[in-house]
Amino acid sequence: MHKKNLLKHERVAFILEELQRRYPSPPIPLDHKDPFTLLVAVLLSAQCTDARVNTVTPELWQLADNCFDMAKQTQAAIQKIIRPCGLSPQKSKAIKNLSQILVEQHHGEIPQDIDALEQLPGVGHKTASVVMAQAFGEATFPVDTHIHRLAQRWGLSSGKNVKQTEKDLKRLFPKESWNALHLQIIYYAREHCSARGCDGTVCYICSRCYPRRKKALTTQSA
Repeated sequence: MHKKNLLKHERVAFILEELQRRYPSPPIPLDHKDPFTLLVAVLLSAQCTDARVNTVTPELWQLADNCFDMAKQTQAAIQKIIRPCGLSPQKSKAIKNLSQILVEQHHGEIPQDIDALEQLPGVGHKTASVVMAQAFGEATFPVDTHIHRLAQRWGLSSGKNVKQTEKDLKRLFPKESWNALHLQIIYYAREHCSARGCDGTVCYICSRCYPRRKKALTTQSA
């Protein structure tokens, strides 16, 4: 007798339990020491791996590890250090400009407000959501390419865009799970359900959510 594919509410419960078992206390993958260094690290991680960012930021923090000192640096000095992260002209300009804005408009403090964060140069919704979750403990559900991909493989979202994926996941999972869950999904995606390593039929969670799925699942990119 063939096993049945799990219903959506069964998938949600199974995924929550399995990810909590595997990653009971998921660490924040970007090295930082306060909200400002977290904000800069997340900005640098756009189209770059966390591991690469973590090799670059120690030298950047030696140059300036707060918005007051960073605002005084030249864009060229910042860009020279962060070049390995890619998009260094845009990122260095954003880091200098957001530092100046933090000094001039926010008394050197990172605003604990997602709308205010999104107004800063180089800070989109995902970056602001990560800072709100990981620096201030606010319940958010930042959706990156890993989460966007797995939400489709697990039948939790249509994958039309990351905004819709975030909305769908927030509706399905309890709010108190969001901050840990977004990290848990990222770790699972990297280790077990990567873009090339799984096609929706291979990894532990995919194969148990959809035991009757035989063909590879094509996912929409973020």
